[in-house]
Formats: sequence, structure tokens, C-alpha cells
Amino acid sequence: MLTHPRSLALLLSAGVLTGCAVGPDYRAPEIALSAAFLGQQGVDHRPVQHRADLTIWWAAFNDPLLTHFVSLALEQNLDIAQTAARVTQARAALRYADAALLPAANASINAARGYQSVETPLGQVLNAMPGFDRSGSSYEANLGASWEIDVFGGLRRGREAAHAAYAASEAGAVATRLAVAAQTADVYITLRGLQARIAIARQQVATRRQLLAMVRLQYEKGIAAELQMNQAEGSLTQAEAQIPVLEAGLDTAMNALDVLLGVQPGTHRAELAPVRPVPVAPGLAETGTPAEMIRRRPDLIAAERRLAAANARIGVAVAEYYPKFSLAALLGSATAVASGNLFTGAASQAQGVLGLRWRLFDFGRVDAQIAAARGQEAEALAAYRLAVLRATEDVENAFSALVNREAQVGILARGESSFARARENSFAAYQGGVVSLIEVLDADGNLLQARDAKAQAQTEAARAAIASFRALGGGWDAANKRSYSDLSTTTHR
Repeated sequence: MLTHPRSLALLLSAGVLTGCAVGPDYRAPEIALSAAFLGQQGVDHRPVQHRADLTIWWAAFNDPLLTHFVSLALEQNLDIAQTAARVTQARAALRYADAALLPAANASINAARGYQSVETPLGQVLNAMPGFDRSGSSYEANLGASWEIDVFGGLRRGREAAHAAYAASEAGAVATRLAVAAQTADVYITLRGLQARIAIARQQVATRRQLLAMVRLQYEKGIAAELQMNQAEGSLTQAEAQIPVLEAGLDTAMNALDVLLGVQPGTHRAELAPVRPVPVAPGLAETGTPAEMIRRRPDLIAAERRLAAANARIGVAVAEYYPKFSLAALLGSATAVASGNLFTGAASQAQGVLGLRWRLFDFGRVDAQIAAARGQEAEALAAYRLAVLRATEDVENAFSALVNREAQVGILARGESSFARARENSFAAYQGGVVSLIEVLDADGNLLQARDAKAQAQTEAARAAIASFRALGGGWDAANKRSYSDLSTTTHR
């Protein structure tokens, strides 16, 4: 044990100057990734009219109302407001960790007036002394300073963890913004798809009402049988029954969109009421590689920064093995005579303290703290690796859905044309008495199903495009990553 003051000073100086910090230094994990996504070729070769810049992909749908709602959501959404508040909290924690490395100073001024009881043992003794005055005053003014010398780097590891946590909170806020933009666009596309399906259902209802009116007229003239009229009535009710279900879904989508915009449900209902076509899914200007996706997706950046913070906290725990040194000083003045004598030479006082704190017989608890910190770091590493796998899964699923849904739209478009011609031919044949009403109803139902299926496929193709943009981390300017990109030095192979 070092007892000489000069030796102790040398130890403290060496520790501070060398900047040693106990605990493991952070190394970003290496993730094995493929050179390209499995569905990348199919997405890149889609025949599209427009291609979207990942930064503002929603504008490529060429729907001004969609762009307007996404902009409103990014300004007003309450999930974004919550993440902004969490960033503020993390920034405050970072300032606190930075301040822990600096000396702390405080000033105090005290003035006291006392009146001593003579009934207590002390009072009785004092009262027996000649000239004892039961009243007394004291005045004191002090300026103090203290500094914990971070010899073994526990405070520096704490600051490192706070920096990483702050970077994770910033990246998490960006991830929330991207999620809100994608959710807003997804709900809007779903809403337009439901409107298209409702319009198709209403067209079918109108057609079947015309057919029922014709059959009823023929029945009254004795040309058609009652069975045919009953079949027409049943077919009409089937078409009518689809509309309330679709309208309920439409109301739900409109309410969900308003909540995403941070307003009361129903606020934008009048603005959304006019029916508009489902926006066509644009192409992707760039898909990149899995490694580029990892560097671009803010949720993966946040997961990596949380891993870095967990690694730094191991060092915080390991530092408890070692002694902690502190310096403290006090300079002031105190008097019990009169305040006018407070700052005289006789009233001056000073103090210097070199402190040592060492959990010498508490290593069992320190071991437990280190084990807990290592467990948290292992959990963060597993969470990061899982986040990478799920991100890649998101991209592959979105690419597959986009390509296959657009192929389905093409197939259903051809089928719709065929069913439309078949319906026209069957109706003409029915008027000529060649076929029965059942053939007409079958042709009509097939046409309805084809149109409805095509509307659903168009909606799902647009939603798959949105999912692709979100999975690739689109929706923010990669040039403005700011602090958390600077802190993240991850390289993946």
C-alpha cells in the first residue's frame, strides 16, 4: 500500500494521464450477410412509370393528399412526440455523465441566532461560568470544491454508455418517424382500396337491381317463373350484404388515419370522402445491399448503440473493484462575535481533503454486478443480431409480396376482361331465351369477384411497396445522421 503522499500523487497523475479505463473496449459485431437480397432482381426489373427516392418515397405515388397526410403525421403524431421527449431525457443523462468527470463547487452562507437553556446539564455548567450570555450568534461563509479522480475509468465508461444510449435514442426517434410515415401511407392506401371495393359492390348492387326489376316484370307477365325471381332477390341481398362490412372497415381506416395525425377521429373524414383510385406502386430507385440496409436503418443503428452502451456498463461495474480517489477543499470565514468580523483574517478558515473509498470487502456484490452487466451485454448482442435477421426478413417478404401481387394484378386484369365479355354474352343470351337466369347470375358473380380481387391485389401491391421502402430504411436523409452515425463505427462483413 502506498503511504507516501508523493507516491500517491504519482499514482493519481499516471492514471489520469494514461486515460486507462477498465472493462472491455467496444468492438462492433461482425454480421454475415449475403451480397444481395433474394428478391432484389425481381424488384429492380419491374415495369414501372416512376421510381422513388428513398428519402421521400411517398411523393413517388403521385397522390398529393397522401403526401399531405404523411407530412402532417410527421409534424403532429404523438408517438413521435414521445420519442422526442425520450431523446431529451437521454440528452440530460448525457450531460449528467459528462459533468461527473468535472470538479463540483458549492457556496454556502449561514447565519444563526441561539438561546441556551440553563435547565440542561450543559446549560447548568455554562451558567455557572462568570459572564455567561445565554444568547449567541454565529456567522459562516464557505466556498467548497470536490473532484473524484477517475483513475480507473469508471466515470469515463459511464460517459461512454451515456453517449451510446443518447445515440440510440436519437436513432430510435428517427425509426419512429419512418414507422409513422409508413403507417400513414399504409392506412391511406388501405382506405382507398376499401373505397374502390365499395364502389364495385355498389355497381354490382345496381346491376342486380336492374336484373331483379326485369325478372319481376317478366314474372308479372307470366314469362318468368317464381323461382327465377327468388334467385334474383337472393343474389341482390348477397351483394348488398357486402357493403356494410366494407364500410365498417373504411370507417376504421379513417379513424386510424386521424389518430396517426394526432387529431380526433372524424377530423379528416370529409376530406377523404371523395373516392380516388388506389395509387400505383412506384419502383425503387435503389435497393442497395443487406450491408447498406444495416447502415441505413435507424432501428438497427439504435440496436447497435444499445449494445455499445451495455458493453460500456461492464467497465462501470468492473471499476468497482478498484479504489476511488477524491479531492476536496474548503475556503471560508466563520465567526461567533459579529457579522462585521466575518471576513477578517482571524475568522478565515481552510481545509483540504484527499479521500479514498474502496469496496475492499464487498467483492461478492461487485462480482454480481459485473455478471449482471455481462448478461445485459449478451442480451443486447442477441437482440442486435435478431434485429438484423428480422430486418432482412422484412425486406425479402416485402419484395416477394410486391412482385407477386403485381403479377396477380396483371392476371386478374385479364380475367376481368374475359368475365366482362362472358357476362355481356350471357345476358344477351338470357334476353333471347337461350340460357336461364342462373347463367347470368353466375357470370355476374364471377365478374364481381374478379373486380374485387383485382382491387384487393392493387391495394396489397401498393402496401408491399410501402413495406419495401420502410424495410430498406427509406424516409430520411442519410447525410443528416448527425451524432449517432458518428458514434457508430460498425463495419459488417
